[in-house]
Amino acid sequence: MTATTAETHDSTAPDGGGHPQRWLILGVICLAQLTVLLDNTVLNVAIPSLTEELDASTADIQWMINAYSLVQSGLLLTAGSSADRYGRKKMLVAGLALFGIGSLVAGLAQSSGQLIAARAGMGIGGALLLTTTLAVVMQIFSDAERVKAIAMWSTVSSLGFAAGPLLGGVMLNHFWWGAIFLVNIPVALLALAAVIKMVPESKNPTGDRPDLLGALLSTIGMAAVVFAIISGPREGWTSGQVLGSAAVGAVVLAAFVRWELRIPYPMLDMHFFRNRPFIGAVAGAILVAFGMGGSLFLLTQHLQFVMGYEPLEAGLRTAPLAVSVVALNLLGIGARLHKKLGTPVTILCGMSLLAGGLALVALLGGGTDGGYGGMLAGLIVMGSGISLAMPAMANAIMSAIPPEKAGVGAGVNGTLAEFGHGLGVAVLGAVLNSRFAALVSVSAASLPAALAAADSQTERAKIADAFASGLETSQLVGAVAVFLGGVVAAALLKRAERADSPVTPAQP
Repeated sequence: MTATTAETHDSTAPDGGGHPQRWLILGVICLAQLTVLLDNTVLNVAIPSLTEELDASTADIQWMINAYSLVQSGLLLTAGSSADRYGRKKMLVAGLALFGIGSLVAGLAQSSGQLIAARAGMGIGGALLLTTTLAVVMQIFSDAERVKAIAMWSTVSSLGFAAGPLLGGVMLNHFWWGAIFLVNIPVALLALAAVIKMVPESKNPTGDRPDLLGALLSTIGMAAVVFAIISGPREGWTSGQVLGSAAVGAVVLAAFVRWELRIPYPMLDMHFFRNRPFIGAVAGAILVAFGMGGSLFLLTQHLQFVMGYEPLEAGLRTAPLAVSVVALNLLGIGARLHKKLGTPVTILCGMSLLAGGLALVALLGGGTDGGYGGMLAGLIVMGSGISLAMPAMANAIMSAIPPEKAGVGAGVNGTLAEFGHGLGVAVLGAVLNSRFAALVSVSAASLPAALAAADSQTERAKIADAFASGLETSQLVGAVAVFLGGVVAAALLKRAERADSPVTPAQP
């Protein structure tokens, strides 16, 4: 026990300093993380090629895209717990190896089934990478530098989210579809060599027993919920498939919570949810992902179906959001403001900017005749808010969890992002569809179907206006939800700070 504890202590960052190679290590793990995040969206632009060359059906295409995110989101908590127990470096190495092997199999796949299986394998590697990278950041950086390091880590998340379709489009213009996977292999090998050489090992020194039933329940429950969220826009939110999957997920996750409360060695200690800073940061993290995910889901449709852009052109026009996040975090503005203002005020400012950006998009960029300028301004303001709020909330979540549970904390952070993103797509999409259905006279479930059924250019213009009106309403609903979430998160964090601050005697 003594040796294990010493190993863990040497691998963590003391308050006064940090690992001597911490910034180089951060660059390595961010490179590994970027490849994982790119593969969440890179396949979307390859759908026509896959349909033609692999003779893939619509269902095959959906599973090729969803197998990766479904497996990855379902395993985040389990991956984080495994990293804490068996070693974060070991799990990082395993994640890179699985991701590289899965990329090789995907790039050389000869059938839809092979590609779906390879994407599922890549999802396992991705879950290990996303949890261990953030856990390693918490271990190697001191308190003074941690917010800046997490800001850089968050920058990679935003970059990967936006750059996937762009990278896929460039690769497909020069190579065949398999190249979008094979390009991951040299990156994975480079990151693997660097991780083995530089990243220190760290793990929970107490060596808790593995919570196998908890891992199984969390995986099944999260996968069922995410499957319902993924299927909702396509199958309809009231369909039997979506409601059944959501019900299974809710029941299994309830069983997971009950099991975690009963056992002495839980994978996820439910007492974390009694911690006010943790609750405040959790609420904020869900709503940032809610606003960002739901907004981009709707804007992509608006750019293509209403404004007439091709998919790659639409991706380029949503990129300013990610570019503003990257630029502000690279300049260190968020970290400096966090140091000066504190966590509650930084989160409130970030969430207010995100809400303001959503409102700008609704009021200036949603109409069919408003042009792209209003949307561009809204995206930049949204990116400014995300660059402030996301690192502060990730730091608050991780700081509220004991260092020996850093992997589980990273799993919670990743799970919240997945859940918030899906919730944003579901809620804002439902608001848009409700408004759209109330304004159009044709009986069609979606904008493309309604445009196809229109008999004249005048009717098509009315349908486009109805969609733009629905977009405006949904973005305003998102803005209100994000702003109120920021107020609640900041209030909870402020109250927790006051409760934790020592009472100083009055000076004579």
